[in-house]
Amino acid sequence: MQQTMLDRVDRVADDVVSLVLRATTGPLAPWEPGAHLDLALPNRLTRQYSLCGDPADRESYRIAVRHEPLSRGGSEYVHLFLRPARTLEVSLPRNHFPLVPAPEYLFLAGGIGITPILPMFRSAVEAGIPATLVYAGKSAATMPFATDLRAAYGDRVHLFTTRDQRRPDFAALSTGLNPRALIYCCGPAPMLAAAETAFPAERIHTERFRPATRTFAPNTPFEATCARSGRTIQVAPNESLLDALHHAGHAIPSGCREGICGSCELTVLAGTPDHRDDIGAPNDRIYACVSRARSPRLILDL
Repeated sequence: MQQTMLDRVDRVADDVVSLVLRATTGPLAPWEPGAHLDLALPNRLTRQYSLCGDPADRESYRIAVRHEPLSRGGSEYVHLFLRPARTLEVSLPRNHFPLVPAPEYLFLAGGIGITPILPMFRSAVEAGIPATLVYAGKSAATMPFATDLRAAYGDRVHLFTTRDQRRPDFAALSTGLNPRALIYCCGPAPMLAAAETAFPAERIHTERFRPATRTFAPNTPFEATCARSGRTIQVAPNESLLDALHHAGHAIPSGCREGICGSCELTVLAGTPDHRDDIGAPNDRIYACVSRARSPRLILDL
């Protein structure tokens, strides 16, 4: 973890605040566009937020938080109780949504989904790569950074307010797009579904707020062997691998518990994982909060 001080809280849209977290000792860990971090709140909650500032700035991190009335308490605490000068711990940045080199980009953002897209778009433009941003929200007042983006980048930014005009036509965008361009999309589930229908799967990269709804085979018991200690832990059908490890005394970091943040990643030395995350773990990794085993045993680097 890294210790930071909350330097500024700025309202950047209806129900959205931007937090600037400044380093207290030495430079902060580096990050690249698409990265996020865990923010440890004083009420003992830990939440994940995309970094939306300047990757070249090693003295501060910037995140943005929308107030979700039906949330589990994280966004409410940020909006109602956090004030400048508060000391806050954050994790090292993690990136499961990296910007892959391409000759052209189309960026699609919906609402607070602008946060990981913003540094990607800026990075592409600064590198001289053709890039277009299509940014949709309910109204201009609900869209963080929209005014600044349009002022800075002009016609490369296309804003859509869905309360008073049609939604972006992804099919039309797909027809006129460079066949080698990559598409990056972050936003609510209906937007992601529409984008994944319109663009080729091998060219679109998405990040979700919530895990996709999927059906898995019934849970079965399996064993998790910790290679370094030699201890074998039984994982029952009604508990997660993460919970079984916690109950056995292994303090595995965890954040979302939904398979979208990556904080509980473990290395698999042998066995076949049953991947149930929304990140796309390779077979030598597993996200213990949601994923299980297809084989009777997993051997973990623990």
